[in-house]
Formats: sequence, C-alpha cells, structure tokens
Amino acid sequence: MSNKVITNMATKENRYENLVTAYSPWLYRYAYWLSGEKAAAEDLVQETFLRAWRFLDSLKDEGSAKSWLTTILRRENARKYERKQFQYSDVDTDSIAMEPTEFDARPEVSALRIALKGLPGKYREPLVLQVLEGYSLDEIAHMFELPRNTVATRLHRARQKLRSVLQEDKIKHQEFR
Repeated sequence: MSNKVITNMATKENRYENLVTAYSPWLYRYAYWLSGEKAAAEDLVQETFLRAWRFLDSLKDEGSAKSWLTTILRRENARKYERKQFQYSDVDTDSIAMEPTEFDARPEVSALRIALKGLPGKYREPLVLQVLEGYSLDEIAHMFELPRNTVATRLHRARQKLRSVLQEDKIKHQEFR
C-alpha cells in the first residue's frame, strides 16, 4: 500500500471515531424514541454507523454530521420495517413490562410519554427532534426531505393533538377526585 492510501485510511478512521464518540449517545436516544426497545435501538445505531462508514466520503461538511447521521438512522429504521416479517404467537402479556424503568415516573411525565406515543409518527418524530433535541425547522425539513412549511404544519398539528389529549386526561382526572 502506498503512503497516501494509508494516510487516507487513517484520516477516515479518525473522522469515523470522532463521529461515533460525538453522536452515539444522541443516536441511541433517538433510536430508542423510534423503536421503544433497548435492543432495537442498539441495532439501529450499529446499522447507522455501519452505513456511515461506507458512505463517510459523502459527508463533506462536518457541521452537518448530526443531521446526516439522523437521516441515516431514520432510513435504517424504515428499512427494518420493510424487511420485517411479523410473527404472531401466544404471549403472556402480564409478563411484558409496560414501561421502561429508566424513565421519570412522575404522573405528568408518564401522561406526556403516553400522549406522545399516541401521535402518528409523522407528527411525533418532528416534535421530538425539535423539542427534545433542539433541531431547527430547516434541519428537520432537510432530514425528512419535506418542504419547510409541511414540517411547520406537522409541528403545529402535533402540539394541538398533544394539548387536546392532555386536556382530556386532565379533565378525566378531575372528575375522579
């Protein structure tokens, strides 16, 4: 191997290691939001980084790495469901944990989590990206490959739906007091 090839490979490995170090925690949190399962989130992150390694040369601007990786993760998640063959079996539902134990157990946090899970993905994903992760409207539009106004509409509708569900929940709780 020539010195240039070795240098290029070392540079690529360095860039890749920096991406893994900087973005693994964020990607895991986002993958967990998408999948709701620890193992599935770990698999999604691993698949994301495998694909990122293959196409690392296409990342020209390091400043857009988070958005680039998030887009890869979303596409990997979609691919997983394209390939998935659902198996139905008898499962004792009493043995399945309904809520992960790592989360805040306060009632208001639980109500918000349940309300978020009830939103359709097209509303939930942009809202999570904006509110919990701080992405801008333009960044979300780029990730979803949608017009900015479409994303703004989805965010508005997501907030309306959440507000409505949480208001209904609040009214129900007041009736039982």
